[in-house]
Amino acid sequence: MPTVAPLDLDGHVVTAAFIGDTPFFATASGNIHRLDSGEKVTEAHQGLLTCIRDPWSDSLISGGEDGRVVRTTRDGSITELAVVPRKWISVVAGGPQGAVAYAHGRSSFVQLADGSQKEFPVDRTVESIAFAPKGMRIAVARYNGVSLHWVATPGQPVDLDWKGAHTYVIFSPDGRFVVTAMQENALHGWKLDAKVGADTRHMRMTGYPAKVKSLSWSPKGKWLASTGAPAAIVWPFAGKDGPMGKAPLELGTRADIMATHVAFHPLEEVLAIGFIDGMILAVRIGDNKEALLRRPGKGAITSMGWSSNGKLLAFASEAGDCGVVDISA
Repeated sequence: MPTVAPLDLDGHVVTAAFIGDTPFFATASGNIHRLDSGEKVTEAHQGLLTCIRDPWSDSLISGGEDGRVVRTTRDGSITELAVVPRKWISVVAGGPQGAVAYAHGRSSFVQLADGSQKEFPVDRTVESIAFAPKGMRIAVARYNGVSLHWVATPGQPVDLDWKGAHTYVIFSPDGRFVVTAMQENALHGWKLDAKVGADTRHMRMTGYPAKVKSLSWSPKGKWLASTGAPAAIVWPFAGKDGPMGKAPLELGTRADIMATHVAFHPLEEVLAIGFIDGMILAVRIGDNKEALLRRPGKGAITSMGWSSNGKLLAFASEAGDCGVVDISA
């Protein structure tokens, strides 16, 4: 049976993630807690709106109501990357070679390691940004679609259009697909290696009873897990056309208890599913075998993050009851 080391924090916890073997918990108040020979706290923002684990470096990147973009490293030290007075920074992304993207209003910005900055305006409010897995390229989610920009090359963006509000964007690990979560109860995807205008370019993933607020790719990109239902909805992406014409898996089904966060194991096709009642299940793709990682708690699971070796899982909740699950026990 997995063991749980609990941590009670005040208020909504936005993000749980590991840097090395150290778990970090970012709260909406702006404090970042880490469990490193005891609990230690760094004040990163006056009101934190977003915090991500940078996939390209051992750090967190966060944005806040104070207009600041901040990088937090393993020892808890922070570096201010950008500041935009009187703006709320609710969109950030980490990229290769120390690059960081952020947005406010109708503009997205990429700041390179040397401090130089490039702006990429769009017609409507920027909702989300993602870096491609290869090359210095970003996807910007907006109303009616996604815009793809090469950071180092001037020129017009590639516009991937689909009517509706796109609130979150993610590249597949191999870079062949871009997928968005929409304001309606659906995902939408584009096959980037299809010919422009081809019917196979679009991928509609519908049928959710609620909005999708969490997405996670399996280690090799064969599966994309999502919330938005009283189970994890997991789409197959192994074929050249992704999930088109295929039904998704439904893992960890719990009657009317909605899944609120999903996080694939970093090494195996095992999915952690957090629910609105605070429960966490792990489900293995191959045989649908379930393991209870945490019993219900005080609030909905808002974030989960695995350690690099996949033996520890940090989790956070909207009520502040957080912790670390040790699955090697």
